[in-house]
Amino acid sequence: MTNSAKQQEAMQQNYQPFLKPPPEPAMTKFKRFLYNSETGAVFGRTGESWAKIGLFYTIFYICLAALFILLLWLFHFTLDPRIPKWKLDESLIGTNPGLGFRPMPESDNALSSLIWYRGTNKEDFAFWTNSLEKFLDPYRKPGLNPGRGQNIYNCDYDHPPSRGKVCNIDVRQWAPCTSENNYNYHVQNPCIFIKLNKIFGWVPEYYNDTSNLPEDMPESLKETIYDKANTSLSALNTIWVSCEGENPADVEFIGEIDYLPQQGFPGYFFPFENSEGYLSPLVAIHFKSPRTGVLINVECKAWAKNIKHDRKEKLGTVHFELMID
Repeated sequence: MTNSAKQQEAMQQNYQPFLKPPPEPAMTKFKRFLYNSETGAVFGRTGESWAKIGLFYTIFYICLAALFILLLWLFHFTLDPRIPKWKLDESLIGTNPGLGFRPMPESDNALSSLIWYRGTNKEDFAFWTNSLEKFLDPYRKPGLNPGRGQNIYNCDYDHPPSRGKVCNIDVRQWAPCTSENNYNYHVQNPCIFIKLNKIFGWVPEYYNDTSNLPEDMPESLKETIYDKANTSLSALNTIWVSCEGENPADVEFIGEIDYLPQQGFPGYFFPFENSEGYLSPLVAIHFKSPRTGVLINVECKAWAKNIKHDRKEKLGTVHFELMID
């Protein structure tokens, strides 16, 4: 027998096939995963392995947090806390302000624009007057608005505020639309407050030429502008406001309206530059004799040459309903 044949025979004698180990119960495998007494591994890793992976992730997350803080710090230098980075046409707000009204219905009924109350008892209209109290608090108490006390200024058309100053708005003088008078809700002649939405840097273009008023402007507002032109030309620098019934029936039911302190937002409040203590100008709409027991659709508009009116997009207008039982 040759050497190679002898070697092959020896290998066959020593050969033992690899056999699959007998199956183990699942509980045994699980216990070994929790702690392997042969290797000292816990959850499949030895103490040395756990130390290495723990050190790696500690360093990784420290570096990640440091990078985030660094980028946030650098980003902070690109922003101005008072001036937005994107303004006017570059911003999402655009250059056409909308109008808002107060008081508004409860927050859980955000889609509603109905101001509805009944009776003459204080409990019947308390929600609406309390909402106005909360909204007008910064106007009635200047100290509530940070910085307002230091830079407040008594403005008028001939004496606009200097840069950084803000104009005083004394809503306490707007009788009967005052807190002491329950904003006239108790006699069913309520006051609704209108405000113009703020757009940083927006400058209104006024209708200060009485020969060039738009055709769709209400005649009553045109008469107001003609009267102002005869008394004070500077007072024509105003964003005018008009409120009317939307439909013929609403026009009949809405009754006479007063505007306090005047029928528009004075031009010396603009442009809005986010000066400390700034408060938006307001116009109180006093419904002197609205029909009770019927729903009245009201639409208010702001008038300036660079304000377009769009009901669908809520540009330059605001809609609400008034119902007094």
